[in-house]
Amino acid sequence: MMINSLMNKYLGLIAFCIVFFSCKHEGDKYHGVMEKIQVEGNHYEGTSISSENYLEGLETIEISEGGQTFLIPERKSHIKSFACTECHSKPLAEMQEADIKKAHWDIKIVHANENTMNCVTCHNPSNMDELHSLTGKSIDFNNSYNLCSQCHSKQFEDWKGGAHGKRIGGWAPPRASMTCVNCHNPHQPHFESRWPARFNTQKVKERE
Repeated sequence: MMINSLMNKYLGLIAFCIVFFSCKHEGDKYHGVMEKIQVEGNHYEGTSISSENYLEGLETIEISEGGQTFLIPERKSHIKSFACTECHSKPLAEMQEADIKKAHWDIKIVHANENTMNCVTCHNPSNMDELHSLTGKSIDFNNSYNLCSQCHSKQFEDWKGGAHGKRIGGWAPPRASMTCVNCHNPHQPHFESRWPARFNTQKVKERE
């Protein structure tokens, strides 16, 4: 009898819980959190926060990559020696001579070994105002990320999604992102190891 009594109480408690958690409470519109998100998400009109104020004075261009449309800094106006054809008036092969000083003497390629990469791996020798892909396709200097993506495909996919690279102005729309060459020197892209800009003085005191 005692076992039956306990069993009945146990079953009653289970039934109460089922009814309690499956039914809407008085004044509650939704069965659960997921339903609330789905319903109220249909009326979401975005945020009023904007990054536009941080983009003032910055010349940008709009690009679309991987289903994402966002802004990147305009590049060509910041290249000191652009347009290249101001000096490269002839194809590169016709301008090269053994007895003249190398024009870009201050540029050293530390990117890949010399058997893999040299200047014309990226620069179009027939039209120096353009870059070119490994298959010879022309690439505008403003879209140089398409050149980098040939070898650095993982980083490129992360960059398109926003996981790699620096946002300009924060995460509020409109999205504006630095490109590869805004952070990396294309001729020497590796970042050297460095100390943090600010030491954790509290940890230093604790170690003393």
